[in-house]
Amino acid sequence: EGNRRYAVSEKGTLRMKLATEGQHPYAVVVCCSDSRVIPEEIFGVSIGELFVIRVAGNVLDRHQIGSIEYAAGHLGCKLVVMLGHTGCGAVGAALEGHADGYVSYIVDDIKKAIGSEKDPNEASRLNVIHGVEILRKELKGVEIRGAIYDILTGEVRWL
Repeated sequence: EGNRRYAVSEKGTLRMKLATEGQHPYAVVVCCSDSRVIPEEIFGVSIGELFVIRVAGNVLDRHQIGSIEYAAGHLGCKLVVMLGHTGCGAVGAALEGHADGYVSYIVDDIKKAIGSEKDPNEASRLNVIHGVEILRKELKGVEIRGAIYDILTGEVRWL
């Protein structure tokens, strides 16, 4: 039902234009998969403006970096935003120190980023900084910025 409403909504003209003329996002946003963290809503933009990569804990591996490389090289994105958030479950799991199954890959990456930090908000900040450092080492020719989205206030704090 939600898709039906979307398909016939006023965004239909823009959607058709993007489908026929191609996408030209101006920024990449790497963010958590958390359902409360929706970059298009947070930054007040529409379809076609952001190239969004969502992964729990906003961690990076070759797939995410390759996606960013694609967006920069083929779509012309000149800005990459590593967006963490308060109340992150993946960061919380890393602070607790354990995870089972494939989640352990995410938690292990976050543990490397946060070290011995115990404060959840500071751990989220350190996780973003870690991601920014990786991207600055791996990617050239794009601006890379880190930010934290506060799920309580709705505000983004740039690092």
